[in-house]
Amino acid sequence: MRRPWPRIWLLLCLGWMVSSADRAVTGPVVTWMIQHRAAFMAGPDPYALGGLVGSIFFAGYMLAQFPGGAAGDRHGHRSVIAISLFWAAAATLLSGLAGGLAAFMAVRIATGLGEGIYYANDRAVIAETTPPARRSLAMGVVITGLSVGITLATVGTPPLIRLGAAMLGEAAAWRMPFLVLSVASAGIAWLVWRGLAPTRALHDVPARVLAALTPYLAVFFVLIFGLFLLARAIDLPPWGLTVAELVLAFGTILFVWRVKGTEVAGAIGSRDLVLLYVSFVPVLWTLWVFGFWAVAIVAQASGGSFQGAALTAMFTGLAGVIGYPAGGWLADRTLGAGIGRRPVLIGCTTAQAALTLLLGGYLQAGGADPVVLAALLFVAGLFFAALQPVAHALVADLAAPEVRGAAFGTYNLIGEIGAVLGPTVSGTLRDATGGWAASVYLDGALMLGSAMLVMLVRERRAVPAAAPG
Repeated sequence: MRRPWPRIWLLLCLGWMVSSADRAVTGPVVTWMIQHRAAFMAGPDPYALGGLVGSIFFAGYMLAQFPGGAAGDRHGHRSVIAISLFWAAAATLLSGLAGGLAAFMAVRIATGLGEGIYYANDRAVIAETTPPARRSLAMGVVITGLSVGITLATVGTPPLIRLGAAMLGEAAAWRMPFLVLSVASAGIAWLVWRGLAPTRALHDVPARVLAALTPYLAVFFVLIFGLFLLARAIDLPPWGLTVAELVLAFGTILFVWRVKGTEVAGAIGSRDLVLLYVSFVPVLWTLWVFGFWAVAIVAQASGGSFQGAALTAMFTGLAGVIGYPAGGWLADRTLGAGIGRRPVLIGCTTAQAALTLLLGGYLQAGGADPVVLAALLFVAGLFFAALQPVAHALVADLAAPEVRGAAFGTYNLIGEIGAVLGPTVSGTLRDATGGWAASVYLDGALMLGSAMLVMLVRERRAVPAAAPG
């Protein structure tokens, strides 16, 4: 009997690859701009401003989570996925064409809004098309694309900037990574749209999806960009704008609970799901502190070149190529043995926290060996990648099938609070202390808190039926 899910896994993995590259490329580009005092990154407190560039993207990404998941449940997951990828390709192109800070911030918000609707629908498609006995493995294999995309963005940015300097001039060299990625993203978007045709439901019509999503995304764009313009007018520091973005996030969460509560009760009424949602905040804080600032952390610690720092920092993303599928495979085995997925999640989260604290200690002690830095980033990255598909599979196990899109949307909506805060808080701490140790210590402590929350989750331990074939 032919099994369709491996092909679906591959297509969704490609979607993750270009989507994560589109967002991760901003970190090394901003680091290069700070080092070369280029364009709008030449002002005071550059790391705080650079962190804000990442945070404002995730403000859009975060707020799009719930409407994206709910639209997929109601109108079709395939169309939402395709719209997300084509939207991100166009917004990435505009990022490379932006003429100033305000324009750049506007298109990064738009990029976040478009990419934010992908996650919940990707997870829902996996849950629908993959047997429960292979669900963790599927989640891990697919999200490997995130790690590949981050790695490609980290390693590929220096040569693309050199190409940009040769073709566009030194002042505009930073534009080239965005321009190249936009073309690759458009090609993958078309491939995914065609390849997911077998998953299309009768009610899956792109026009309906756009009609359902556009009012939400337009309002979110106006609110986030309006806050940015207001912050500039009153000279609000980057951390102040980040706090304002979080107010928007909490307002959206309140809207979900108060207005949509009956409609999606299965996604927000479970104590165990809510614990998982909150435990994801430190995870996404960690993902985008290192996804955004890894090159800068290594560059300062080792004193090496931009290219050398990128090659060392790539081990953060490279670890996911092994960690994501390995964590998923292990959790499927422990589930089948009646142990459950939760022990794997607790163990990986605790190990990652301990290794992050060790990295903080190494930085505080003045450690500068690129080999040691690469080893710490890689091993911590293995556990960090491994825990994520386990958590995703737990959400799928606990949520009712008809609200899985809303559940994953809420999960990432709450979790993205960490992604919004992480880059800005870390950049602000870097400006205040002159080093990265404090930021890394804070990251490790938050991950320990995540492990403690997961310990309170009650897991269903019924052994799933074996996958056919």
